[in-house]
Parts: sequence; structure tokens; C-alpha cells
Amino acid sequence: MGKKKSTKKESGRVSEGELLKTLEDFTVKDNWDKFFTLRGADDSFEWYAEWPELQAPFMQHLLSPAVSILVPGCGNSRLSEHLYDAGFSNITNVDFSKVVITDMLRRNVRERPRMKWRVMDMTSMQCESESFDAVIDKGGLDALMEPKHGPVLGYKYLSEVKRVLKSGGKYICLTLAEPHVLDILFPKFRFGWKMSIYNIAQKSSSRNPKLLTFMVVCEKDVSNAVSEILSFLDKCAIESCSYQVPGLYDALEREKVVRLDYINGSDLTYSLEDLTLGAKGDLTVVKPGRRIKLVLGEPGLSRYYYNGVLLDAPEDYAPFKYYYAVFIVPKVRVHEWLFSSEEGQWLIVANSKAARLVVILLDSGNSNAAMEDIQVDLSPLVKNLTPKNCDDAIPIPFLSAGDGIKQRDIVYEVVSLLTGPIIVDDVIYDRIDDVPSKDFVFRRLIFQRAETLVQSDALLSTEGSDISSSEANQMKVKTETGSGSKKKGKQKKSSSLTTQSNGSCSQKKIDHDYLASSYHSGIISGLMLFSRLIDIQGSTSEEGKVKTVVIGLGAGLLPMFMRKWLPILDIKAIELDPVVFDVARKYFGFVEDDHLKVHIMDGIKYVQDKGNAAADGKGSCINILIIDVDSTDSSSGLTCPATDFVEESFLLSVKNSLTEQGIFVINLVSRSPSLKAAIYSRLKAVFSNLFSLKLEEDLNEVIFAVKTNFSINEKYLSEGCKTLAASLEQEKKEWAQGVIDASKLIKAL
Repeated sequence: MGKKKSTKKESGRVSEGELLKTLEDFTVKDNWDKFFTLRGADDSFEWYAEWPELQAPFMQHLLSPAVSILVPGCGNSRLSEHLYDAGFSNITNVDFSKVVITDMLRRNVRERPRMKWRVMDMTSMQCESESFDAVIDKGGLDALMEPKHGPVLGYKYLSEVKRVLKSGGKYICLTLAEPHVLDILFPKFRFGWKMSIYNIAQKSSSRNPKLLTFMVVCEKDVSNAVSEILSFLDKCAIESCSYQVPGLYDALEREKVVRLDYINGSDLTYSLEDLTLGAKGDLTVVKPGRRIKLVLGEPGLSRYYYNGVLLDAPEDYAPFKYYYAVFIVPKVRVHEWLFSSEEGQWLIVANSKAARLVVILLDSGNSNAAMEDIQVDLSPLVKNLTPKNCDDAIPIPFLSAGDGIKQRDIVYEVVSLLTGPIIVDDVIYDRIDDVPSKDFVFRRLIFQRAETLVQSDALLSTEGSDISSSEANQMKVKTETGSGSKKKGKQKKSSSLTTQSNGSCSQKKIDHDYLASSYHSGIISGLMLFSRLIDIQGSTSEEGKVKTVVIGLGAGLLPMFMRKWLPILDIKAIELDPVVFDVARKYFGFVEDDHLKVHIMDGIKYVQDKGNAAADGKGSCINILIIDVDSTDSSSGLTCPATDFVEESFLLSVKNSLTEQGIFVINLVSRSPSLKAAIYSRLKAVFSNLFSLKLEEDLNEVIFAVKTNFSINEKYLSEGCKTLAASLEQEKKEWAQGVIDASKLIKAL
């Protein structure tokens, strides 16, 4: 509220402007005590309008002289006296200044004996709930909205107003209608209140005719419905004389849009207060299938605001481990499809085994706080959403994704113009495949654009130690997404893992015999299986090599493994980012030779050029094409690959680029059944022989498309698996069992 200046009213008297300067902060009691002491008992000060301007609108809303009226922040205004003299004798006046309450009591005790005066803080009133028919506020809310305090006191005060009013009661607020005031007034009285707004007619002799007073009337309704705000503004009277009007109109228009959305049933966000008022039904009862977007927190009640979603699990999700739980999502993951989409959120509910789950999506306003502090701050807020069947003695469980990292050492960091920040780190996992770790050290490649994904995961072999890839192969790292990726969260840095920055020192080196990712084993199993089912060697090049293209180099672990153990392959790795190629060479032991080359270029263009050449009669030249790239858009629902790689136009280019018995392999990662179904449909429109490998407890799905028209049925698959197993068991390779096991899981799509 602005501090209004005026001239001295008469000689020898302190001017109003000088008196107002003593306040400085309208929320400090001592300032008001000083103000009222200087002013004196008989020199009332009227904020905004005078009684002649207020009498008619007040009589319109105070229909019975018997109504009980509360006047918070009464000051030394004569408004209560005028109301009393007009027949409204049941009036309680409160103010936190003992000076003014004492003066007003003395002034009125004889002439108005039934009127009450109490020293009380209007933001925390000692009044019974639902004890008044009307609350009349003459500038009180405006005075509390000092910029340096923010909305804290305003929120507290309006909560008290709502508490003390009876059903059908009215809050009559005289205000300058500044936007920052309306922005808390409108939402506070949105659900279960009827609201109207008026302008108070100004007398020609008014002290400041350019400063308009408005009256907002909020009536407590018996229902919890949202109503439109009724406007009774005299546009001709207000638009020509006040700077306040544009801000008022803007605030009204914003609130009108919000209220219409609520009225029309749009998927909007509700406050905790809205929900406790019943805006979305009775929250004490779990209603299967209910989903509500909400915001928790309020100034003075919590340190932070929290965006979240309340989800009541469908009955077929039972049995439940928790009746009510809270799941916290870190800021770096909130834009992922799993957490940002409704479909993904229901998957979280299913996996959490909670009858009611509140998912909290942290943002920049609270993500820097310690998790323990966030849980302490959230606890009293989420308690308000507890179903009635929960045992109050049992704390609400807080769930979140753990990092699973015992030790971590950052080896290298670089920023690429194409990929963004890239990190190479060495870690020891707490557990591998749900088995306690034997302190194997893994080197990881992480793209910060998808911070929760580990792009590549390689075993570090230490010379002279007992660690071997055969041991590690018995405890495979479970992958969640992406190229050799593993779930990653907040990590503990540790300097205990000493490795030279070039990654090729005598102490530690990359073990290229070990496939940390189970889906890499799956790719190898499919290549070996289908090469036995079709005469792929009959379509090799003159050199007798199978032309293989891998789009997406990452750390180069898959191409390096294939070069060593599938020597018939002639491999080209297509990588868009030269920085990634440099990291693979320096930190993951990647090397080129005559049969493994890297081309820095766009993988999609490479395939399209090959497909166009084939369409022009220049021949197809790719025997095996593998797509192993991640998506840069985590909100799309598709983690791997990027959406361009599953468009029908690209798939047609793939088919054209392949030899007649060529194999197309794609690593597909998505939690969205509907999105995956759409991708399956596109693949089936292009390829007649489609196969899928879904690894247990792994989001990665490896899809194999075989171009040949030769029908590969379940019988051929079974026989091929037996032949592959027999050959690998004879060779006794350390990685063989993983390939054999994966081949048995390949099914026709």
C-alpha cells in the first residue's frame, strides 16, 4: 500500500504526510503505536473512502442489523461508529496497537456500550471459527502487503478471515486493488466463494480524487464450486481518473481465464487449501484412478513451494506395499517422460506399489536444498493428503531413486557444442545385478543433457589383481536406458579411485572382452543367430567381409567387441560429434584399424544417401545396420533412439540401403506403451520379418528386422538357438553364456 501525502489540515497540527512517515513499515506494531499517539484520540484517520461514500454499498450487503461484524485492523477510523449508529451494534474491533484500542474504547464506551474492542494480531486472531457474519476490512490487507515481507502476512490474514466467517458470511474488503494484492485475494477465495467487485464513488471534495477505492465482496458458499467474479465497475467513472485501472483489469482477466478453466473441468493445478475445501472431492478416501495436479506450500507455513501430482492407484494395481507414500523426483529428471507425462506417472504408481502416491517434482526453487531438509519441510504438507485409513503412528514413507554408487571419481569433463557437457567417471557400485559388489571399477560415459543416463559402462581391469571379466560377467550391470546406461542419481565424489587421465596407464585399462550392458549381449546374440538362419555370407563384399554400420559410437565398446570376436565384420561407426570420438579414444581404449573405421557425419544422412543410391540402381551395400543412439528430448517419451530414426521415411531408407539378406538392429527404450505400439506399426509397414528381444528387468528392447522374404518361424529360431549355443559352448568364451541366454529370449514381433 502506498504512503499517501497531504498538507497540514490546520495551523499547529502535524500534517498527515509527516505522520505517515513515522510508520515506514505498515506491519510494525511500534510504528502504529507512535502514529496513533501523535494523532490523538479524537483525530481519526480515514483510509480511502469516507462514510457517506460507503453507506449505500454497505447497506446493500449487510442485510440485517443483527449480523455479527468483525473489523480487523480497525485503527482510529470512525467506520465502526457509523455502522453502530446505523443499527449494527454487534461489532468487534481488533487491532494490534494497544494505544489505539485504549483510545477507541474510551471514546465509545458510553455512547456505544455494546461495541467490543480487543488488542489482537489480525494474522492470528483469538476468535472462534465460524463466529462472524461479516468481516469488514478497510485497507487492512493492503497494509499487510509490504513489498519487503512479500505475501506471508497477507496469506495468514486471509486464512484467518476464512476461518472466522460463518457459512453465508461475507468478507468486505476495501482496497486500492493493486495487482500484488489481487494476486493473493482472488486465489484465496476461488473455491466455495462467490465474489463481486465494485468501485466506490468518489466525492468531488475527496482528498485525492485520482486514488480510487474498490470494494471486493467474498461470500462463503455452501458448495465448493468455482464461480465467475461478478463485476459492477463503473467504467466511465474509473477509467478516466486512475493509474490503478489497467493493473486491475489485467488481474481480473487472468483470474477469469483460470476460473473458466476450473468451471470447464480443465486439468489444472490445485492448492492444498483448495483440495482440503473439497475442490476435487473427499481426499480422505482413496478414489481409484484419481489424478490431481497440485502445488504445496504457502509463505509462513513452509520454506518452499512444491509442484506435484496426487495419484490414487487403480484397484488392479493391488496388492499394495504402501497405503500412502511420497515419491520425490530431482530437478534433473522432472522433464523426462516417465515423470512429466500422465502415462509415465501411472507407471511410477504401479512400480511403487502405493494405493495413493504423491509425486513431488523438484524445481530450481527447492532443488538445491538437502533431501533431508526437503522431507522435513514436506512432511506437514503431505500429511494433509493422508487417507483416513492410514495409521497416524506410522511415518509417511518417502521414496526416490537411489544412485547405487559406493565410490566415484571424475576422470574428465568437457563441453561439446553438439552434445553439451560430457563427463567420464570411474565408479564402484554398491550392488551389481542385486548382488553385493566385489569392488569392480567401472568407467562411465555420461552426457549431461540426459543426466540420469549413463551412455556407456566399461569394466576397468587392473593388472596384477584378481578381478577378471569372467567374474564380472557373472554379475552383469542392470541397464535402465541408453547405451550401456545405468540408473544414476546424486553421487558421492571420491578420490580413492586413482586412474591416469588418459585412461590407458599400466594400472588400469578397459576390458573389451566384457559387455557391461546386457542389451549389448542381446545385439551380439541376434547378429550371430540370424547370420545362422540366413545365408548372410552369400551377400558379403569381395573381401569376404560383412559390411556393418553402427550409428552412434558412444565410448566405442560395442564396435570394439565386435571387431575382436566377430572378425568377419567390416565395421563403420558413424558418429556426429568429434568430441565423443576423441573421448572414446583417450578414455575408453578405442582404436581404429583396417576393419574398424569412424566417420564423423550425420547418421541419418549417411543411411539416406545409401538408400537413394540403391533406389537409383547403384546397389545396396550394408549387410548389418545398428542404431544405438539416445534422444536429446527426454520429454518425448522416447529415450532411445531419437525420433528421426523411427520415422517411416527413414525406415524406408534403411530397407533400401540393406542387402537382400541384410539385418537392421535398433535399440528401443521407451516406457510408453502407446509410443512403442506406434513404432512397431511403422516397422511392420516396412519389414515383414521383425523380432524383439526384451531383457528381464531392463527397459531396453532390441528389435531385429531381417530384410529377406524368407519366413523365419519359431522352429527356425529354436534350431538356430541350439546351433549357436553348441558353437559357443565349444569355444568357451567368457561372454558366451550371456549371448546364449539372450538368444533364447528373441521372439517374433
